[in-house]
Amino acid sequence: MIDLRSDTVTRPSQAMLAAMAAAEVGDDVWGDDPTVLRLQATVAERAGKEAGLFFPSGTQSNLAALMAHCGRGDEYIVGQSAHTYRNEGGGAAVLGSIQPQPITNAADGSLPLDEIAAAIKPIDDHFARTRLLALENTIGGKVLPAGYVADAVALAKGRGLSTHLDGARVCNAAVASGQSIAALCAPFDSVSICFSKGLGAPVGSVLVGSADVVESARRWRKMLGGGMRQSGVLAAACLYALEHNVDRLAEDHENAEHLARGLAEIDEVHVQSWATNMVFAEFPQEQCAALEASLKEQGILTQMLYASRFVTHMDLTRADIDMFVSAVKKHFAG
Repeated sequence: MIDLRSDTVTRPSQAMLAAMAAAEVGDDVWGDDPTVLRLQATVAERAGKEAGLFFPSGTQSNLAALMAHCGRGDEYIVGQSAHTYRNEGGGAAVLGSIQPQPITNAADGSLPLDEIAAAIKPIDDHFARTRLLALENTIGGKVLPAGYVADAVALAKGRGLSTHLDGARVCNAAVASGQSIAALCAPFDSVSICFSKGLGAPVGSVLVGSADVVESARRWRKMLGGGMRQSGVLAAACLYALEHNVDRLAEDHENAEHLARGLAEIDEVHVQSWATNMVFAEFPQEQCAALEASLKEQGILTQMLYASRFVTHMDLTRADIDMFVSAVKKHFAG
């Protein structure tokens, strides 16, 4: 199958599977799985942070971070389009008793500084206590401008807020911007880094931050059901991904640009944006269901909506992309 729905759909390579099979394991809940310990230390070092903690998913990693920074009845400022607000089941509110204060994202994915400032509540019993600013990088495939991040974090810290980065695709941001992972993580008190997206691991995220934040998140991880036992088998896949699959993200970015240019040649398709490994395009709404079904019959998986997202990844070749574009052209020509 040619799968353009997400970069989460990749299968482990034979080399990654061999690394998993050879992993030295222990019991991570007891803190003695050597492969997990190595992953946590390695990611923390790459990110320039004191400590790291392995999670089964980015959703749980983000939630544990929010709960480490905020107490019951506290509030965090977040973008309307952010994964932590829009795509994580409302966990912050339902499980953390944390009130989100959403702000509409600007076109580049940022949150306008004046709106952040206006959203911070005064100290008053009528209001939730604003404790945290949460950003995302990349967001919608876009890399947040470094100057903006510095200004936003300075604003938050000047008002007494902590900061968290959903860095699920921070490696994409690093490759696209030429900055190091440590430079992108440096402004934030905590960062969640995912390995099951463009890096190709089957499972896993690591939360990095100060020793205190990570220790608090460890307790929340247990409460959320995220304590795993011989999880070195999974950590080995993440280590392999970190060592072998970061630089190759540039290929995904080039393929996304190639995809965007191909779709732009089709009169019925309007390419809205392209950045890193994501392409967003508009299709005639009345054609979407038929087009998605036709593509599936040809072995091409998409989520075809009026405004659709297509994601390149390590299991997609340039030939696969050309086949997809050709199939869309034939559909509209038919």
